[in-house]
Amino acid sequence: MEIPKFLLGDNTDYPEAIFIIHTDFPRFILNLANDEVEWLEEFDKSDEEELENEAEVLFKKANDFYDREIARYEEN
Repeated sequence: MEIPKFLLGDNTDYPEAIFIIHTDFPRFILNLANDEVEWLEEFDKSDEEELENEAEVLFKKANDFYDREIARYEEN
């Protein structure tokens, strides 16, 4: 089974939060409600420089994923 690159996460302890989990490298959890990011990887200095460029693209893809999922829920 292939795991999707993005997953929606929910937790009743955080009722206002909208979590998007990115399962590919670099793995992270993004809270769309406040744009907080929890990285699930360890990075060295060279990775951090490269990550700055990639992170913005990944966060945009996470937002697009969320919008697509919500639109699909509303269709049903």
